[in-house]
Amino acid sequence: MASINMSYLNPRTVILIGIPGLQHMQFWIGFPFFAVCLVALLGNIILLIIIPMERSLHQPMYIFLAVLAATDIGLCAAIAPKMLAIFWFRSYSMAFDTCLAQLFFIHALQCMESGILLAMALDRYIAICDPLRHTSILTPSVLGRMVVIVAIRATVLVGLLPILIKRLHRFHSTVIAHSYCEHMAVVKLAAEDIRVNNTCGLFVGFTILGFDMIFILISYTLIFQAVLRLHQKEARLKAFNTCTAHIFVFLEFYILAFFSFFSHRFGHVVPSTHILLSTIYLLVPPALNPIVYGVKNKVICKHVAQVLLLNHGSQQ
Repeated sequence: MASINMSYLNPRTVILIGIPGLQHMQFWIGFPFFAVCLVALLGNIILLIIIPMERSLHQPMYIFLAVLAATDIGLCAAIAPKMLAIFWFRSYSMAFDTCLAQLFFIHALQCMESGILLAMALDRYIAICDPLRHTSILTPSVLGRMVVIVAIRATVLVGLLPILIKRLHRFHSTVIAHSYCEHMAVVKLAAEDIRVNNTCGLFVGFTILGFDMIFILISYTLIFQAVLRLHQKEARLKAFNTCTAHIFVFLEFYILAFFSFFSHRFGHVVPSTHILLSTIYLLVPPALNPIVYGVKNKVICKHVAQVLLLNHGSQQ
């Protein structure tokens, strides 16, 4: 018995079981997730190729979109390989430090995505409410500083989570009922007082997701007020049209984010449902973002068509 207890003291490995209750279906569940990851990688790589190449896209909105695309690629790379290895090859074991590294990158990239969505809302606010000063306010140096601040904020705040987990030494289990290393899923394994970890997780969540969501809502309240004051119907429709893609991405990200965040702490959701929805929340937005922005933007659609035609012509 002592040897069993000692095995959970400073564990070197953890076991990720995937989706509890659906282990017999995981092999087949992996295929739609793989397809979503392929769409996400392809769509975001195309954006990262087109936006730097086309000078007409060197504007704040598209620069933020390129950063969002890079963030989405990183998120897929952090989650998909191990998750698919669990589903398809039953590769359940993972080094504890690797688990903490995955935890850090997943949550840091989530927080970066939230910060970029806030920056895009600010861009839309200035473009609609103060269009004459748009380019003078959002200069390349200002854009660079905004991206750096978003990255530093995510790195510093999320960096606290694995550091606090490392101070825990006794664990009642090393089996994580999840398909990836999520903060609370790891913390709940501890056989020690986890109030500090739980409080820090809530603090990081509200400081980043809560702060960003509040200011995005304020931005769009001011935007809608400004748009409704426009006299011409065509002008109002054009202004609304420039925001629809961002509003869709904003809603999909935050609704799923807060569901995952609160259900893990306070909810009584069936574990398999929670994990499926949490994984969908992380992988579906990266696949939808380039599609939503691409369909809504004629310039991007045009360049995607040109790239596809060039590839088709070279094959012939």
